[in-house]
Amino acid sequence: MGTTTAGVIFAVTMAVALGLTYRPFGDYMYRVYTGEKHLRIERGIYRLTGVNPDAEQRWGVYARSTLAFSVVSVLFLYLLQRIQGHLPLSLGFSGVRPALAWNTAASFTTNTNWQAYSGESTMGHLVQMAGLAVQNFVSAAVGIAVAIAVVRGFARRKTDQLGNFWVDLTRTVVRVLLPVCVIAAIVLIAGGAIQNLHGNDTVTTVLGGSQSITGGPVASQEAIKDFGTNGGGFYNVNSAHPFENPATWTNWLEIYLLLSIGFALPRTFGRMVGDARQGLVVVSVMALLLIGSFTLNFAFQTIHHGTVPTAVGAATEGTETRFGVPNSALFATSTTMTSTGSVNSFHDSYTSLGGATLLFNMMLGEVAPGGTGSGLYGMLVLAVITVFVAGLMIGRTPEYLGKKIGNREVKFASLYFLTMPVLVLVGTGLAMALPGERAGMLNAGAHGLSEVLYAFTSAANNNGSAFAGITVNTTWYDTALGLAMLLGRFLPMVFVLGMAGSLARQQPVPVSAGTLPTHRPQFAGMLTGVAVIIVALTFFPALALGPLAEGIHS
Repeated sequence: MGTTTAGVIFAVTMAVALGLTYRPFGDYMYRVYTGEKHLRIERGIYRLTGVNPDAEQRWGVYARSTLAFSVVSVLFLYLLQRIQGHLPLSLGFSGVRPALAWNTAASFTTNTNWQAYSGESTMGHLVQMAGLAVQNFVSAAVGIAVAIAVVRGFARRKTDQLGNFWVDLTRTVVRVLLPVCVIAAIVLIAGGAIQNLHGNDTVTTVLGGSQSITGGPVASQEAIKDFGTNGGGFYNVNSAHPFENPATWTNWLEIYLLLSIGFALPRTFGRMVGDARQGLVVVSVMALLLIGSFTLNFAFQTIHHGTVPTAVGAATEGTETRFGVPNSALFATSTTMTSTGSVNSFHDSYTSLGGATLLFNMMLGEVAPGGTGSGLYGMLVLAVITVFVAGLMIGRTPEYLGKKIGNREVKFASLYFLTMPVLVLVGTGLAMALPGERAGMLNAGAHGLSEVLYAFTSAANNNGSAFAGITVNTTWYDTALGLAMLLGRFLPMVFVLGMAGSLARQQPVPVSAGTLPTHRPQFAGMLTGVAVIIVALTFFPALALGPLAEGIHS
């Protein structure tokens, strides 16, 4: 009972903190992206890169800039890993093999941070800092930049300009991510997270044996890992490691960091479209989905079977004893709702239905509150789908924020939502059909399918967490999951920017008696229903064969 009460207090204080920062943080980001003045450091970056910060871009140019920057990022990170053995601070590690280097480059560039390797035994400090940590910043910034461009599509009228990708990217890194991460890293160091350039230190264990402990620049990477909803840990066990996550209060801080941008961006959206109520509707739906998922996950972890779980009062296998089941359930729910991939417990050891809720979170498209930027534009696409469905019910052309939702917008929205399920289901089907890949499964039956389904769901949604239980560090899985990450990240971006460009060209239509009010609880309920129904219709057969079948059997 004490653990449950502490867990409730933990969750309530988290909700209060997010509520208190919703308005000031959202307003700050509004000023960042609507201000006309460039900071001196930003002007220096523009001169160095040859960017005209006062020139705006059409949606096609904005999309090409996003893709070009990301292609260069993949190539740079791939090369850095391959030549690691010749770099300083390599700790004696050789270059990463080609398939794994490809997978890791695709993973960190797409904000997925899927890790098919153990960080402390694979990556040297320079690759961690100049490669992985840098991508943690810029991949998060790319997502926010695209979200801001999409919001401009709703806010602007009779124009084909969505802003300047390079300006949005630079301002996000310089004004949003860096300041908060510097402070967060200092706080984490004060809490016990390590920050050094040490190599391996051999220590004597309590049983008289020896163990090699790797040091490194952990706190700085930990801060952006969570704040940028990246998730790639310095150590193999991620935020269950005391060097990354030393105490219960740092666990609280890490969850807050990974939720804060996602929950503040709807306020920025409301300010930019000139109606703060629209942002409140979006954030309320995000909060409702997150609270519902956490409640279910915690319940499934306490509705236990077997002698040991009954004796201890919950299914504690795979959880970090420092945090307990409630805090682990909140971390797991938050990380799968935000495309973070950071974990402080072993998701594969959750109960079958507890694991199913984590899968369902990712299958929602991670919109509650979602990744940095991607959660907001995913929710806005859902809003477009919702008003389209409502328009069909009354036989009227749907409208959202004064813009008509026509044939072109619906096509872009449909392509956006079809991309992820195709990648997940086709990838899972291929993995289950190939004998060699089935042989890499350590578990047979429904749980084995759940592990493969989780891997492709995590990759296509750019989450990065895993069920484990399958050998994914193979050429086939490294290649297939890398492709799923890239396609799952950039195809939806292109489609949502295309929709935004189409909306920006419109002349807003006046509100009439037939206009669906999108600032009321009725629309919030419809938006929540559409989000859940789309996932249920798309993924129920796969879930029925995997975690649901396992849950019924147990």
